[in-house]
Amino acid sequence: MADKRILFVTQEVAPYLTSRPLADQAKKLAEAFQGGKCEVRIFTPKYGAVNERRNQLHEVIRLSGINITIDDADYPLVVKVASLQPTRIQVYFIDSDEFFRKSSEDADPLGSSRDDNEERAIFFARGTTDTVKKLRWEPVIVQCAGWISALAPTYLRKMYADNPPQQDVKIIYCVLPGQITGQLPSGMESKFDGAKMPDEILRLLAEDPITTDTFHKIGIAGADAVVIADPDASPEVIAYAKESGLPIMTYEEQSQGPEAYSRFYDSLQAKS
Repeated sequence: MADKRILFVTQEVAPYLTSRPLADQAKKLAEAFQGGKCEVRIFTPKYGAVNERRNQLHEVIRLSGINITIDDADYPLVVKVASLQPTRIQVYFIDSDEFFRKSSEDADPLGSSRDDNEERAIFFARGTTDTVKKLRWEPVIVQCAGWISALAPTYLRKMYADNPPQQDVKIIYCVLPGQITGQLPSGMESKFDGAKMPDEILRLLAEDPITTDTFHKIGIAGADAVVIADPDASPEVIAYAKESGLPIMTYEEQSQGPEAYSRFYDSLQAKS
């Protein structure tokens, strides 16, 4: 078994979304850690732009089938998997016809212009957490990247808190470029099916309007550390990260590549 297991929960990864620099960067980072003393797995949404046949995705029946409740409505979870070649990293896709089907009105493959992005983020975080729990694959580092993963740190932390062997897992939130352009409603805090959220998360969820910066701050509030991977990250988000007192990897540091990430991960584990 690998000495270090690293889970990447990311808004996109190549080659499943093509011609997107952020997807290419996510792939290169995961591949840099796979092998040797590291084992990597990736979770990402199964956007409609992902070609299932070309990329050889197939549904994992034992991981699919549950319903995720959002605002009193039930949505079935479908989990698909592919093997990232040549490293053979397992990539798990969180799928939903309701939230990730391709639309001619989408401004980009992520659907950043949709008006239900708060529910899409909840579904992705819940689907990821439930699937990780079923897999019983226990990482030491979890890196959640991009606005659609912003709630994953909070859900994963709640899950790991009930699992003593995993209480020392380090969860990182990575601020990526990209903006939500849809008009999100206020009152997002009412959509969690009774799940108890930390007070700071509830405070952020009550913001009106919900913006990309709100999502980034939610991700930071649920994490143990922060990576600023957006050269144009807003001063408000950077200030929030600094005020949190969490370890921060700056844009300049992370641009040095996988070795810089490795040092950052090691520094977090040394504090356990």
